[in-house]
Amino acid sequence: MNIKKIAIVLVIIIFVSGFILFDLGQYFSLSYIKESQQKFDLLYAEHRALVIASYMLIYIIMAALSLPGAIVMGLAGGALFGFVVGTIAVSFSSTIGATLACFVSRFILRDWIQGKFGDR
Repeated sequence: MNIKKIAIVLVIIIFVSGFILFDLGQYFSLSYIKESQQKFDLLYAEHRALVIASYMLIYIIMAALSLPGAIVMGLAGGALFGFVVGTIAVSFSSTIGATLACFVSRFILRDWIQGKFGDR
């Protein structure tokens, strides 16, 4: 494995470890989102494009790293942005995240996976 692949794997490990270590999953629960919905609505009314872009970036990272909470993020997108904007944001974000996850497994971790599971 070359240095570039090792660096990307380390970044992924750091993100996943930080998510677990700092218990960031608590912010992706339905109860937290319900409690904070008024704050989200106010922020969305003031900074519409920034909130949508931030939501999509978080969703893409979660999907790309296969972190738990994608269902809650999808529901939150619908609740926060409405049906049409929420559907568009969730669809694009989940597709981009899944594509990134596929690229990571296909191109970056390919040698490791073939070495570990090549005979199966």
